Amino acid sequence: MTSLEQFLARAEQVLARVEGLLPPAVPAPDWHAAFAFRWRKRAGLAGSAGWLQPVAHASKIELNDLHNIASQKAQIEQNTRQFVAGKPANNVLLTGARGTGKSSLIKACLNQFAGDGLRLIEVDKADLADLPDIIDLVAGRPERFVVFCDDLSFEEGESGYKALKVALDGSITAQSDNVLIYATSNRRHLMPEKMSENMSYKHDEDGDLHPGETVEEKISLSERFGLWLSFYPFKQDDYLDIVAHWLASFGCTPAQIEKARGDALRWALQRGSRSGRVAWQFARDHAGKMA
Repeated sequence: MTSLEQFLARAEQVLARVEGLLPPAVPAPDWHAAFAFRWRKRAGLAGSAGWLQPVAHASKIELNDLHNIASQKAQIEQNTRQFVAGKPANNVLLTGARGTGKSSLIKACLNQFAGDGLRLIEVDKADLADLPDIIDLVAGRPERFVVFCDDLSFEEGESGYKALKVALDGSITAQSDNVLIYATSNRRHLMPEKMSENMSYKHDEDGDLHPGETVEEKISLSERFGLWLSFYPFKQDDYLDIVAHWLASFGCTPAQIEKARGDALRWALQRGSRSGRVAWQFARDHAGKMA
């Protein structure tokens, strides 16, 4: 074997070892596989590569399943209807009490409008820096895409905060007309607010109040969402109405539902919340025991 042949053989061995360390190629999105996708990341030698993973078993919740949030439901349904029709529509921020249907409302909108071309892409907060890549990936597609960021909140200095601001309304490139961002949060301004920041407020002689730069920075992100929807804790009757809906969906009779009211209230008391999520959890537990 000549020196050249020995060199080539050795090079092939090295290349084979290097290829074994490399991650598989990022798969192209299968747009026909699902209505909902998740943005996934895979670490490699050259950094992290992202791809869209179809969600095989998406939530089946419908708008009719969501009670006592009629105003919020009507607004987001109208905004989404405009979007899938190719008309102007806004990015949406849903904030407020936990368990009141913020995330479920977005999932229900997907099920309502999937037949009209709506698709949903769920992105974790840690991956928000990839928003430009995601938007470039779907730009030009005939479908209409909602980028869904659930339970969103930021601490000081997190990189995703700036990335989301740019994606909403701060890039030199125009926003793609087939992409909107829907986000949910328990914080209205998505950032922690501290008592010390009130020191940056000051009064003029005429009584006007001028917020300091720190506060302005914190509210600037939420202001980039065109539509704000606020959610509030449910009253007792609202909670029991939701319990009754879910118990009926599990096949309970009106008499059984009426009999379960006391147990439902005790369940909520133990959980310290009368939310839609707590009502759903009680109904599953109660109906399962009856079955």
